[in-house]
Amino acid sequence: MNQMLYRTPLHEAHVRLGARLTPFAGWEMPLSYRSILEEARSVRHHVGIFDISHMGRLKIVGRDAASLLQFLTTNDVKALSSGMAHYSLLANQQGGIKDDIIVYKMNEDEFLVVVNASNTAKDIAWIESFSLQTEGEGVGEELHIENITPHTAMIAVQGPKAETVLATALDTSELKEIERFAHRTIVVKKGGVSTELLCCRTGYTGEDGFELIVPNAYAQVIWESLLAVGAIPCGLGARDTLRIEAGYPLYGHEIDEDISPVEAGLMWVVKLEKGDFIGREAIIEVKRLGPRRRLMGLLVQGRALPRQGYTIYHEDQEVGVVTSGTFSPHREASIALGFLNAEVARPHLTVEIDIRGQRHTATVVPKKELLQKPHMEEKS
Repeated sequence: MNQMLYRTPLHEAHVRLGARLTPFAGWEMPLSYRSILEEARSVRHHVGIFDISHMGRLKIVGRDAASLLQFLTTNDVKALSSGMAHYSLLANQQGGIKDDIIVYKMNEDEFLVVVNASNTAKDIAWIESFSLQTEGEGVGEELHIENITPHTAMIAVQGPKAETVLATALDTSELKEIERFAHRTIVVKKGGVSTELLCCRTGYTGEDGFELIVPNAYAQVIWESLLAVGAIPCGLGARDTLRIEAGYPLYGHEIDEDISPVEAGLMWVVKLEKGDFIGREAIIEVKRLGPRRRLMGLLVQGRALPRQGYTIYHEDQEVGVVTSGTFSPHREASIALGFLNAEVARPHLTVEIDIRGQRHTATVVPKKELLQKPHMEEKS
C-alpha cells in the first residue's frame, strides 16, 4: 500500500482472524474473513459483527447545538427526544446531498452525529464553518464540536439474534428496553474493569441490530466477548451486499452532492414543514418540477454481476445507470440499484443492463422489494 492508512483499534484482532484487508476511505479495513456470502447469510439468519470504527463520530455540545443542527440537516432535530436518534442528510445550497448521517440526541445541549468515513473531514469543516458564521450572535462561545473518532471504536451487531447474543456478551438485560433508533449508555464489567459504552439500536443491514461506541482500550474486550458467544465476524464485502439487499444508499454511489433527495427517494427524512434549512428551496423546486431520474431496485436474471456505471436500456434506448450491484445470497440472484429516467422508473418494467458487452434482462422494483423473498414478490 503506497499511502499511509488509518487502522482501527481492532486491527490486530482482524489480523489474528486472518481477515483479507483492503483500503477504504483512508482506512485499512477487513473486506472479508472467510466468505462474503457466508458472512452475509450469517447476518440474515443469525448474527454478525462488523468493525465500523472508520465512521466519523462528532460530538456537538452547547445550548445552540440543536438550532445549528436544525439548520444544517434535513430532518427535524427539534422533534427528537433525549435518548432517541434519526437518519438525516446534510444538504448543500443546491439541494444536493453532502452526506447521510445519524443524529443522536444525548440531552438538550448535546448531540452525537455519525457520518461517513470518506466525508468526516469535509463534514467537520462544513459544520464548523456555520458555527463560526454565527459567532457574532453568541453561538461561537456556546458551541463545542469534538471529533471523538480517534478515541473510540464502533462495533455493529446485526441479525435476528443480535439482542440475545449481545445481551449474553455484555451480561445485561437492558437491551430489550431499547427501541429502534433509541440509544442508552450501559455500564459493562469485563475482567474486573468497568466501562461505559453507548448502545444504539440502529444498523445498515435491514436486520435488527445494535451499534456500540466504546473507548479504544475496551474495544478488543467487547469484540472477543462477542466472538466467544457465537457472533460471526463480517467485513465490508458482506456489509455492502446486505445494504444493497436492503435498498440502502452509499455515498458516492446512490447519493452525492449532485443528487437530490427527491431523486434518491429520501424525502421521508426531509421535513420541509420545519422551516428554513440549507438546501430547502432547491429541494422544493426539484419536487415541484418533478425529478428527471429516480433511484430504483433491479432484479437481474442470472448471476452476471452489474456494477456501478453499467448502462441500463429500455427498448434499445439508454434510460439509466447502475449505481451498485451484487450477488444476493438472500435471493440467490444478482441485484442492483440504479437511476432510471423518470418516465421509465416504473415497478415491474423490463429493462436490460449492459454487463461487459452483453445485455442481461432485469426487472425494475421499488428498493424495499429487493429484500423480499422471491415467492413474496410473485404474490404481489
